[in-house]
Amino acid sequence: MAGGLVALLDDVAALARMAAASLDDVAAGAMKAGAKAAGVVIDDTAVTPQYLDGVKPNRELPIVKKIAIGSIRNKLIFILPVILLLSEFLPWILTPILMLGGTYLCYEGAEKVWEKFRGKHAEKEAPAAAQGPEAEDSIVKSATTTDFVLSAEIMVISLDQVVDESFWVRTLILVLVAIAITALVYGVVALLVKMDDIGLAMTKKDSPKSKKIGSGLVKAMPVVMDVISIVGTFAMLWVGGHIVLNGVYEFGFTPIHDFIHTLAGNVENIAVVGGLLAWLIDTAISLVIGLIWGLIVLAIVHPLLAKFGKGHGDHTNDHATADNRAKADDHAKAEEAPSVTGSTTFSPVTDPAAADPAAWEPSTTAPADSTASSEPDVDRSVPGDEDVK
Repeated sequence: MAGGLVALLDDVAALARMAAASLDDVAAGAMKAGAKAAGVVIDDTAVTPQYLDGVKPNRELPIVKKIAIGSIRNKLIFILPVILLLSEFLPWILTPILMLGGTYLCYEGAEKVWEKFRGKHAEKEAPAAAQGPEAEDSIVKSATTTDFVLSAEIMVISLDQVVDESFWVRTLILVLVAIAITALVYGVVALLVKMDDIGLAMTKKDSPKSKKIGSGLVKAMPVVMDVISIVGTFAMLWVGGHIVLNGVYEFGFTPIHDFIHTLAGNVENIAVVGGLLAWLIDTAISLVIGLIWGLIVLAIVHPLLAKFGKGHGDHTNDHATADNRAKADDHAKAEEAPSVTGSTTFSPVTDPAAADPAAWEPSTTAPADSTASSEPDVDRSVPGDEDVK
């Protein structure tokens, strides 16, 4: 009896070790898959805040929550089952799908670079011009549609990194990637869209340090959004170029792939920095290839879009500029703050209504150069002046 119990405990311990090893495999696979999709993740983070232009501050987080729910639904209900079935029964089709996704990334990145050098930016009008349930539904629908494209790329790229795992391990890894990336992207988006509000609130505190930090946050946010957009563009070109290079290598075209590995092999044995240098070489060449390929696709696609009357300026993935977003935020905050014109001053110390801020009455003096006057027109001419030359 004791021997049977010991044997049973040994079996349980063996199963526990196997489960732990499987969980380690899932965690490692999720990290590997998520890292490869980093370029699309950064772009997703940069794209989403554009849909909140013109939205009232108290509705920003609820809308981000709705978009996040739509994103996880895209990944787990629509995309994941399809790519898992393809990987199980038609695994050969994943490489062409990946190459299409990589080409799309190269095209998007190259278009942003092209527009930057031309000085032309495709800017979207904020979809929240009218506030209300219908406007919010429109925002969520548009953002979720864009997210579907980016989520599909993330999931296919992630799947390609774990395609050799068993079906159920693959499934667990992709579910974990979907949840983790969605939480990361929309957590960062929520922080970005509220950061200027946090800064504005800090400027109203009594502490000079808080005022300084708050002012810095408000001023920094347009710069932060610009940096995210630039990093997202480079990441798209790098990831897209790498995917296309690997795809053509799998189809038998090896010279570029072999050239990169030769260059990387020459530096990877350098102490301390060898691995970093090899990665930089791979990344730089992939980025250049992605830009070249994206410009080629751009030269083909843009005339077709122009011919059929669908300029890419209407594309849902175009980023609103940081300046436009800042203006929309300022406009939304101005609706909630007292209007200040000319030299408006408040006197909470001497004003009897100071105990009730809502009752404050601003005393306004017109600017020095103002042409408006509340006095009636009076003829101040001196008799005889008309004869003086």
